[in-house]
Amino acid sequence: MAATKKPAPSAPQHAEPATKLPDDRRALMALHRAARRRRDNAPLMSHDRVAATLEIERIEVHIAAIERAMDPPLV
Repeated sequence: MAATKKPAPSAPQHAEPATKLPDDRRALMALHRAARRRRDNAPLMSHDRVAATLEIERIEVHIAAIERAMDPPLV
C-alpha cells in the first residue's frame, strides 16, 4: 500500500492588493521607512514581520530600477 503524501500546512497568505509603487524616489523612501518601522515593531518569526520584509524588498527593487534609469545612473 503506497503512502499518500499530505501537503505541508502553509502559512496564511496576506491578501494585500498589489498596489503600484510611486515613481518618485522621495515617496518611495517614505514608504521604505514606514515598512522598516512595521518590520522592527513586529514580533520575531511572525507573519507580519515577513510581510513587512517582503514589502521592503519590493520597494528597494523599485528604487534601484529608478536609480538605474537616471541619466547618469546613480549606480
